[in-house]
Amino acid sequence: MKDVHIYERDEDGFLYDPRVRAAMAQLANGDLLAFEAGAAVRTAYHAVERMRAHGSEGRGVSAGALDVLIRLSTTDQGISIGDLARACGVSSRNVTGLVDTLERDGLVRRVPDPQDRRSVLAEITSDGREWIAAFRKPSQLAMRAMFAGFTQEDLLAFRDLCLRLAANQHRLADHLRQIGSQP
Repeated sequence: MKDVHIYERDEDGFLYDPRVRAAMAQLANGDLLAFEAGAAVRTAYHAVERMRAHGSEGRGVSAGALDVLIRLSTTDQGISIGDLARACGVSSRNVTGLVDTLERDGLVRRVPDPQDRRSVLAEITSDGREWIAAFRKPSQLAMRAMFAGFTQEDLLAFRDLCLRLAANQHRLADHLRQIGSQP
């Protein structure tokens, strides 16, 4: 299979993808570096998601269900479907389907919300906690492989840059909601 990602180094020694650069040049109108950075973020995101999906689906859980399990494993109390959806960045309907599947597999259960009799919470089961524990070591190995050659400073800067990008997107979405436009 032919590799679609061919990386080269620019005159300053930084990696770039010449095919992406050519494609982004058609859209950029002077902001080529920002467009290339956006494309690089998407490429990196897909690489990490492929690694996560390979690890979780090989264990019978989709990447989306993995997100739900991880979030539920961080608390001893349940989490509402709406809160899970917001935390995972997906619709409540999507989370409901994921919880249904995880519940069928015995990894999650629904429990009454002690604060609101009309609501239910999703809660991780002991089997779900065991699943997360078994997934921990392969995940650690995969992340080490994905970030091989990165220094602690690289990782700190990378984390900061990604979260700044996400914060900018949230501010833009809030602004667009205030003026009645869609992001």
